[in-house]
Amino acid sequence: MPDRLLITRTTTDDGVCLVTVAGEVDLDGSVRFREVLLSCLRTGRGAVVDLARVGFMDSSGINALITAHQAAEAGGVWLRLAAPQQAVRRVLELVGVDSLIPSYPSVEAALAA
Repeated sequence: MPDRLLITRTTTDDGVCLVTVAGEVDLDGSVRFREVLLSCLRTGRGAVVDLARVGFMDSSGINALITAHQAAEAGGVWLRLAAPQQAVRRVLELVGVDSLIPSYPSVEAALAA
């Protein structure tokens, strides 16, 4: 896992934005993370955030996800999480984000939902 945050954005053939994140989602990268998510939600019909390579997420990353969730609802699009590691999944559950944003075991499952 990289220490710094790496974010890749692609679009599927059917217009879904796939955001692949690797590293640590903390204060240093959370603004860019939020901006990428919001951009996806403005231009696509929905977004999947692949968290398989995220080993750590702090409150700034959680806030970025909540902001993105609110933007998705306001824009009539959807947001889904894919493959969060146990440590990240635990944080999402502790703060209740798992009840706001659906989470799937894989990118494929999130895209198919």
